[in-house]
Amino acid sequence: MTRVYVWLQRHPTLVDGVMAAFLVFFGVISVFERNPFIPALAGVFIGAPLLFRRRFPSVSFWAVYFFGAVEALLGYRPTVSALAVPMAMYAFAAYRPRRLSLVGLGVGMIGVGVALNQWVTAPARQHVSSYEWMFVYCVFAAPLIIAWVLGDSMRYRRAYYLDLEDKARRLERERDQQAQIGAAAERARIARELHDVVAHHVSVMVVQAEGASYALDTSPETTRRALGTIAETGRSALAEMRRLIGVLRSEGNAADRAPQPGVDQLEDLLEQVRATGIAVDFEVEGVPVPLPQGMALAAYRIVQESLTNTRKHGGPRVSAQVSLHYGEDELRMMVRDDGRGAAALTDGKGNGLTGMKERVAMYGGALQAGPRLEGGYQVEAVLPYRAALIRDAA
Repeated sequence: MTRVYVWLQRHPTLVDGVMAAFLVFFGVISVFERNPFIPALAGVFIGAPLLFRRRFPSVSFWAVYFFGAVEALLGYRPTVSALAVPMAMYAFAAYRPRRLSLVGLGVGMIGVGVALNQWVTAPARQHVSSYEWMFVYCVFAAPLIIAWVLGDSMRYRRAYYLDLEDKARRLERERDQQAQIGAAAERARIARELHDVVAHHVSVMVVQAEGASYALDTSPETTRRALGTIAETGRSALAEMRRLIGVLRSEGNAADRAPQPGVDQLEDLLEQVRATGIAVDFEVEGVPVPLPQGMALAAYRIVQESLTNTRKHGGPRVSAQVSLHYGEDELRMMVRDDGRGAAALTDGKGNGLTGMKERVAMYGGALQAGPRLEGGYQVEAVLPYRAALIRDAA
């Protein structure tokens, strides 16, 4: 049934042509036996304009009305072709502004009265009371009024849907722009982190190298320790730069950025999610450890993206659980929900999971994500922080 409806929408002229041919054929057949040439010709001219009632609704309506008025003024009774009048009225109201269609409706109502006056003979009018005359008038005018109401309603709905589609397109453009802005800001942040890493480690290496040069002749042991420090600092700097450069995909302009959120801001994030109607439980195990800023940001973004996916794909009345486990060497994070899981309607082309993997990989961690056997979806990430804490303490 859906395919038939889509096909009809794609071939409006063919549909209108069949309708016009139907009215013309039966309009002519209804007067053929009496062989009146003018009513048959009028039936053709009244039904034919329906062929272009959607492409030129104003022309179609006025053409139908004109030939219908000619037929009525000549005193001929209406035939099947007269159904073209409310059909043209519907298209006029559906595809043209209301102020124009109201004019057409008013003219049509006047035409109904004139046609009735032509059809009812003078002796017959003497035996019809004003109430009976009004009733007959309403009976003949009702199809025209109903057609206008339906057409105007269709015009309003079409305008509403077009407005929704326009808003959806604007939102998609804004989403893409926000994604580009976010990506550029993230690259700028990583560039600043890279600058800090290089500046810190290179300055340490320069100081140690200068100290080694002074102690080269007088204290070989001090020189040896300084050279060892330089080597270790260089290896640490290289490891940091590899992690940072690994997530850079293209060049971007630096931009100012607000302070980055971290684990301490998770409660605010969960409150925002709860405000959307998703029940979220939060659990922290172990002794919280102050994480480096970059790692804290990675943990925050992983929880944020996981809950975003829960809201998008989990379905109605979904709930989620967020747990953080501070171990001796690593932070283990788990975000699970009881939503649709494997049955979620998604094309799998999102960048959220890729972004989470990149953030975890930057700190030598691991991430697993997928549907749960008992239903729902689960994201589990491990961020090793022991080495980073030792390095920061040094």
